[in-house]
Amino acid sequence: MQPTPTEGATALLVLAHPRPDSLTAHITRLTARRLTAAGYRVDLLDLHAENFDPRMTAADLPEWGNREKTYSAEVEDHMRRVLAADLVVAVFPVYWMQVPAILKGWIDRVWNYGFAYGRSKPRLAGKRMLWLGLAGAAADDPLVETMRRALSAQLDDGIAYYCGFSESSVGLLAGAEEQQQRVDAEGRLLFDDALVGAARAAHYAALEDRAAAHVEDFLAGNRVPA
Repeated sequence: MQPTPTEGATALLVLAHPRPDSLTAHITRLTARRLTAAGYRVDLLDLHAENFDPRMTAADLPEWGNREKTYSAEVEDHMRRVLAADLVVAVFPVYWMQVPAILKGWIDRVWNYGFAYGRSKPRLAGKRMLWLGLAGAAADDPLVETMRRALSAQLDDGIAYYCGFSESSVGLLAGAEEQQQRVDAEGRLLFDDALVGAARAAHYAALEDRAAAHVEDFLAGNRVPA
């Protein structure tokens, strides 16, 4: 059973996919419902729908001698939303074992010097972070574990830990395509037959269950394997 969060707790739910009819958006909506059921107020940040610009601007370059710098109005607004959240959940497609450019740009611009790092007491200390990545690789492809480790090194260790989060966990949802993909020993990309009918429904129901398990275990304070 999930613990009840402190009254008024907020979850910042970040979606990094351009299509509202995508599987990534669908998993985001399911996640929002589970967070709400757990008692969180959900602040949905749809980076594409809100036209967030991931490109670094001169206004958002850090001034290393000034930790109190005021950044651009857009970035300052996003900083306030991060500060107001008790936990942050990002849902995204995995591109080349990395987060997509819009999510990386959001981190680059918003998780900036003097805000997310550069202080003896991090301003984000005590917050918790869940990264839900959807990957097209087949769940039984040996590459999946390499992908999970790469994402964890970048996101858990290279970002969340560095910024003072008390916990960060990567939930990798492999098999997010109707045609499962894998690479053979000679580097050739292989495709399974496309899923149809009951097999397709069962496949995506299982993926939804895996996503829900990541969220529920995260809320319970347990790290989960991918």
